[in-house]
Amino acid sequence: MAPEQDIIASRIKFADDGKEVDGYQARPAKGTPSAAIIVIHEWWGLNRHIEDVAERYARAGFVAAAPDLYDGVTTRDPQEASKLMSSLDQEKAIGYLKTVTSYLRATGGVQAVGVTGFCMGGTFALLLPCHAKLDAAVPFYGDVPADLSILEQLSCPVLFIGGEKDEWITVEKMKRLEAAFKQYKKDGEVRIYEEAPHAFFNDTRPDVYRASDAEDAWLRAIDFFNRHLRKGLSAGA
Repeated sequence: MAPEQDIIASRIKFADDGKEVDGYQARPAKGTPSAAIIVIHEWWGLNRHIEDVAERYARAGFVAAAPDLYDGVTTRDPQEASKLMSSLDQEKAIGYLKTVTSYLRATGGVQAVGVTGFCMGGTFALLLPCHAKLDAAVPFYGDVPADLSILEQLSCPVLFIGGEKDEWITVEKMKRLEAAFKQYKKDGEVRIYEEAPHAFFNDTRPDVYRASDAEDAWLRAIDFFNRHLRKGLSAGA
């Protein structure tokens, strides 16, 4: 595995065509990355955990952009998080993500853009490539669309990561998604971790975090993005 790179990170406004989206960006301190990754937050909002994930991607050599779909609101309360997620207009959120995508494609040196996300963010990480041109997507335990015919519009390879014991994103849902990838002849893989609960990647939540599964999922995500965004590089490069 390649050594981690020094990074620079800050709050930012992603601007394109007169539109602005608040968020957080991290990137290697040296060099010009050829690939960027959009990191979409959970229902808690753009909190320190998601900023940390963006920083991890930057240390792996990517430009990492974490848009704020809640316009500055975060919470630790599940009931409030549920209300925030339910009140989020999907069309508005997709519009925000398209703006960030365009911003990244206009960034000097960037030749490919991927997307990842967790929980609610995983839902949008699967939807966004059906509404915009992306080069790779790694949704973590996002919800599966009720109408899977939307996958006819899928623009990139997908690695979907989930947990066997997830009570929301169930194995049945993930199997439906897996079958739909085949039905619509899309390059999609579903990776289900045995005994893993929802949000098993979130290391700020000891009640659900599973270190070994999270580490394996991280290496798979990095390898997937390297193969599809930076052709032929090994995990962690």
